[in-house]
Amino acid sequence: MSFEEDDQVVLSDKHSEFDGETGTVTQTMESMFGDVTYTISFEDGQESGVPEDALEAADDADE
Repeated sequence: MSFEEDDQVVLSDKHSEFDGETGTVTQTMESMFGDVTYTISFEDGQESGVPEDALEAADDADE
């Protein structure tokens, strides 16, 4: 599943301080190899270079 700007997503990355938090996609970037990474904005900061497989769509109840 790909995400667009302003989508609400949950980050699953045990190495991130935002692991398990819901954030908003603020930017999508495609590498020269065709891989897409995302910048996610959270209440207390942001995480850049997040791969698609570390994200899942947020439920409406999480908002």
